[in-house]
Amino acid sequence: MRSTRYLPVLVLAILPFIWGYSWVPSKLGIMESSAFMFAALRSLPAGILLLALLPATGRPLRPKALRLTAFVGIMQGGAFTGLTSAALVVGGAGHTAMLANTWQFWLLILAWVLLGERLRGGQWLSVGLGLVGLVLIIEPWGLRGLSSSLLTLAAAVCFAAGAVVAKVLRMRQEVDLLSFTAWSTFCGSIPLVVLGALIPGDGIHWSGTFIWSLAYSILLGTALGSILWLYVLGALSANVAGIGTIGTPVVGVLASWLQLNEELSPWEIAGMVMVVTALSLLVLWEARGRARDNGTVKPEAVDIIRARP
Repeated sequence: MRSTRYLPVLVLAILPFIWGYSWVPSKLGIMESSAFMFAALRSLPAGILLLALLPATGRPLRPKALRLTAFVGIMQGGAFTGLTSAALVVGGAGHTAMLANTWQFWLLILAWVLLGERLRGGQWLSVGLGLVGLVLIIEPWGLRGLSSSLLTLAAAVCFAAGAVVAKVLRMRQEVDLLSFTAWSTFCGSIPLVVLGALIPGDGIHWSGTFIWSLAYSILLGTALGSILWLYVLGALSANVAGIGTIGTPVVGVLASWLQLNEELSPWEIAGMVMVVTALSLLVLWEARGRARDNGTVKPEAVDIIRARP
């Protein structure tokens, strides 16, 4: 049916709004609790919910390659979520959203250094343009929000490191995406639970804002977002699916501006435009490379397996 044919495209168009807007509830929730407590409360229930889907969908509960899966979860779930949550304490949601999505540039660099994957001409251009955009966003000459920027960049590097391990895992054996996502999300939540217990801060203010922010982060931002992303990966090519991640930081910036009244300097705006342009070029270059190598772009699982900004 025609409606079914276009359903994956519709889901892909919705995903950037779900993921991009999630930075606003995260910022609001962290204002009502400690950063690690909120991160733990949003990650652990989502991981348990995804694990419950495994037997419900006829999949075995037992994971494959648990050590590598756990490492990816700790890097992409624990470290990324924890560091970005800490960044949101002192920085803006839009600023953090944009810097967090630079993990794709760090993935190229780490894969080049650790896996020997050569960067081609177009990829160098994308990385160079993205790094210049980073400098403009951070504005090191003004030292405004430097601690938040450094925490977010550390989070992006951790996410990229997890993606490198995910590439290695995918090269070694076939991976069920739902099982991998469920177990990595659950494993990544464990260090957050420990940190949340050790650094409780002033506790939790169970306000309506906190409950709403937490519910959105668990049900929509993490659980539903992961399920929809897996559906898109199964229905569309990796490169087409990757296009959906480009709009995520843009939605985060706009939502933060509209709802949280976060202001952007001209330098930040110019830097964000450069980063989005660089991400777009990166996706187009990857699509061109796959088309040249395979004759056509076929649906397949993306190398990074997970894509969560």
